[in-house]
Amino acid sequence: MTVRVGQGSTREILVVLAVAVSGLLLATLVAFTPWYGSAAGAPEVEVVEMHSPAGTTGGGIGLTVAGDG
Repeated sequence: MTVRVGQGSTREILVVLAVAVSGLLLATLVAFTPWYGSAAGAPEVEVVEMHSPAGTTGGGIGLTVAGDG
């Protein structure tokens, strides 16, 4: 059994593959691009901002609390 593929079918398969590859590249770009620093315009890039509760002394086990002021 021989299957003949026309030029239109080949072009359609290539278009589908090109769209699929470009979608994968776009998804990879979105997944691995660091968006968090540039979106807020912050000079320092932080994903999570840490705050300690007021009055915390470390629980008496020799820990010190560093704060912004």
